[in-house]
Amino acid sequence: MTGIAQFLIILRGLRPLKMTKKLRDFPAPTIRLYLLALSITAALALGMLAPAFVGMAIAGALALLAACFADYSAALRPTDFALERRHHPRLYLAADNPIDLGVANRGRRALELRLRDTPPSAFRSSTLFMDGTVAPAETQTFRYTTRPTARGIYRFGTITARWATPLGLLWRQRTLDADEEVSVYPNLLEVEKYDLLARRGLLREMGLRTTRYIDRGTEFESLREYQPDDDFRRINWKATARRHRPITALHETERSQRLLVMLDLGRMMLTRIGDLTRLDLAVNASLLLCYVALRRGDRVGLLSFADGIHSYSPPRSGRSHFYRIVEQLYAVRAQPVESDYVEAFGRLRSDLRGRSLVVLFTDIGEPDVARTIALNLALLARHHLPLAVTLSDPVVQERAEIVPDTGRDLYEKVVAARLIEERSAVLEQLHRTGVLTVDAPADRLAPSTINRYLELKERSLL
Repeated sequence: MTGIAQFLIILRGLRPLKMTKKLRDFPAPTIRLYLLALSITAALALGMLAPAFVGMAIAGALALLAACFADYSAALRPTDFALERRHHPRLYLAADNPIDLGVANRGRRALELRLRDTPPSAFRSSTLFMDGTVAPAETQTFRYTTRPTARGIYRFGTITARWATPLGLLWRQRTLDADEEVSVYPNLLEVEKYDLLARRGLLREMGLRTTRYIDRGTEFESLREYQPDDDFRRINWKATARRHRPITALHETERSQRLLVMLDLGRMMLTRIGDLTRLDLAVNASLLLCYVALRRGDRVGLLSFADGIHSYSPPRSGRSHFYRIVEQLYAVRAQPVESDYVEAFGRLRSDLRGRSLVVLFTDIGEPDVARTIALNLALLARHHLPLAVTLSDPVVQERAEIVPDTGRDLYEKVVAARLIEERSAVLEQLHRTGVLTVDAPADRLAPSTINRYLELKERSLL
């Protein structure tokens, strides 16, 4: 008895799933069918005045029903066309990723089609519904864009297609089980854009400065007598005074330098600015910074930390190392814990040999945390060149500049002004200890950081 009861329970659980699958592909009426049905209803209503209208209504209903069956049978079948979703294997964070729905019409009639895709609910998509006509024996692509707001693995759902019958009375419907997982990576589209603009000499369109190379190098190589074509700014006046004739200093292109990116994964990086967390914005900026540095021949490393060391990759060069950094940045997640800056900077001081540019992406929103960061960066400045990169919140800046109309507005203005004042004091403290800083809004974080890096290379401070 117990076995039969369990079987019935299982059978009852399966039945709704089967019904749902049938109902979701059931044909839907069009506006034309509604209008024809409304005219039959009007004739039926007139039957109360003249019985002849009742017969007309019945005949019209039967004719309409027969037309629906004939129209449904004559329509293209689901096997008469193919439908698929196409996109890049990787989607990129905070970028408009194109998603293509390809339709191949294998039938003999044109296909008037409506499509609905189901991207992950966490994405911001340009549209979910598309329509168009696909000619016989042709293929058409319907495109929309979707914008992920966090890294990780997500899942696309089903694709629903509706197409009109020849008489336009019904919409036939098919739901395609197109479930698939996609991985959202840091924004490599900015890297591709950088490559394209660099080849065309249009880096200013990204907000990046152009580096000037004086004599193609800054490291001293040798001395020789002044030649008529030499730049007079390269004259070595001490050697000229000793030898009593003009002497030029020759320089060679600087050797590979070291850049290490530090990513703070603590709770301060969990806060959101717009659609993205501070960490996501820092990841996108650090990825582009690493790529620019590798293209310029520098060795690049990455250290991420929270209450302990999350990952560490010593400075290296090469394209394969860049893709290792991409995988590391894909895996980092902010954690609701206090960051251990002492351990992170201690690891850096013990492992990092030779003078390096150390770029720390963090937040200095709390005074106690800011003092700890300033102390460790000051210790690091004895042997390396530290650069602290922070994100300014545009909302706080906006609230500080408003003209208050209410008591609440006044309170928010005072609090925002206090936060900006504390932030400025911390940045000033960092400057006094020899630490360079970049404090930029979200849309200027990557260009501002890269411009500071290029400036330091141009001034030979690395």
